[in-house]
Amino acid sequence: MKKSTIIILVILAVILLWGVTAYNNLVSKEENVNQQWSNVETQYQRRADLIPNLVSTVKGYASHESETLQGVVEARSKATQITVSGSDLTPEKMAEYQKAQGAVSSALGKLLAIAENYPDLKANQNFLELQAQLEGSDNRISVARINYNNAAKDFNTTIRRFPNNILAGICGFDKCTYFEAAEGAEQAPQVEF
Repeated sequence: MKKSTIIILVILAVILLWGVTAYNNLVSKEENVNQQWSNVETQYQRRADLIPNLVSTVKGYASHESETLQGVVEARSKATQITVSGSDLTPEKMAEYQKAQGAVSSALGKLLAIAENYPDLKANQNFLELQAQLEGSDNRISVARINYNNAAKDFNTTIRRFPNNILAGICGFDKCTYFEAAEGAEQAPQVEF
């Protein structure tokens, strides 16, 4: 064999080896993003599962607050109907998902504010436990969203770097959408006494 043929074969082998390694790395990072997204959905589902118990507990004490209770139930229902798969994390779908989850948070905030008017409810062990579990769920959601954003950042950085960007473009790897703060989150809530 000629020396030039051997050099060309070695170069092709190195390029092939790089391509296989880079592709496998991209697949692993994409799967990590999908796993982190599943973790986010799991935490939102945990919160959604707690809501009927919380509503039932409050209903016994504040049955005439039915409008607020109904709002919580409707927001939960709408939020659980919106699903976004890991392979379909478009900015539009993420915005729709975040809007629905924001509505649940808002409705829960109103429900918990109503509880302040009912001393017996505030002292009820079931209510206190459910409230603590909801707070725990919100913390878990926050951590899951941070982990998802970190995985998305790692993936997005990898597919944008040269020469991975060439392979990512050829193989159809697209940027992941980040979770962003809800609209109006930059304004601190007003507390009145």
